[in-house]
Amino acid sequence: MAATCPKCRDGKLYSGFLTVNEACPTCGLDLRAHDSGDGPAVILIFVVGALSVFGAIMLEIVATPPYWLHVVIWPFFVFGLTLLLLRPLKAKFIGIQYRRRTTSI
Repeated sequence: MAATCPKCRDGKLYSGFLTVNEACPTCGLDLRAHDSGDGPAVILIFVVGALSVFGAIMLEIVATPPYWLHVVIWPFFVFGLTLLLLRPLKAKFIGIQYRRRTTSI
């Protein structure tokens, strides 16, 4: 998923890691009206949470490591996967919102 303008698919969507540009530098689309809200974060809470719980249970069944190893592994897994997926998921939500908007902007 490319983090590009939903209209022209050429300009950059973000000015920072998660900061959306005010306008597309290529086509000038006003991106201030497009907001992903909490949708990407909620989806990631459920998906990453389920994956980490399932992984911790499977690791416990298969290898039975000491508890300190769980404390070391799973925060890095959760934090890393969240950082990896949040930016493209937010871009996807903004793209869906742009395509489904009923009024012209």
